[in-house]
Amino acid sequence: MVNQIPHIIIGRLPLYLRALNRLQKDGYEYASSRELGKLLDLSAAQIRKDLSHFGELGKRGKGYEIEFLICKLNQILNTDNIWKMIVIGAGDLGSGLTRYKGFANRGFQVSAIFDIDPQKIGKKIGDLVVKDIRELEKFVKTNKIQIAVLAIPAKYAQDVIDDLVDTGITAILNYAPIYLKAPHGVQIEHIDPAVHLQKLSYFLK
Repeated sequence: MVNQIPHIIIGRLPLYLRALNRLQKDGYEYASSRELGKLLDLSAAQIRKDLSHFGELGKRGKGYEIEFLICKLNQILNTDNIWKMIVIGAGDLGSGLTRYKGFANRGFQVSAIFDIDPQKIGKKIGDLVVKDIRELEKFVKTNKIQIAVLAIPAKYAQDVIDDLVDTGITAILNYAPIYLKAPHGVQIEHIDPAVHLQKLSYFLK
């Protein structure tokens, strides 16, 4: 069913989840589509339409039970368990992502970080020791890793993507400022902070 849902809707589900967690933390048990819309700058109608793709999740007159909807969205997003992931690149960005504590409570665990630089291999970052990229295939297959985060220069990115795919990785978060090719069945999400800054700068007068 999820494969039939427009990607733009799937992309909004983590935002709904974040808003619901915030409301739950503030002591709310129920949330209306209007309340969620205010937090997310979306219309109540849009939220109801998005969530209706996954069944009747709300109650007329009461809205959405927050605990139930959090649980349901975690199931839909497959974040109701812990996914092991690896980071490629032990530079400033890769090191920061490895140390970041916000992944664990959202269903993700950095299990290893890899690099090609002998001066970085063996260095400790947080609780992990940087591994030689030549250990990648064995580690991924032994630990059944499916998610990789790419934090390397653009010129190396496609070759690394090809190696990751060969090891069985099916989900990649790419911070390299380049769009990459992967075979059908491998999902790549691209994040380029400079692109977002350029979008922001348009509004600066």
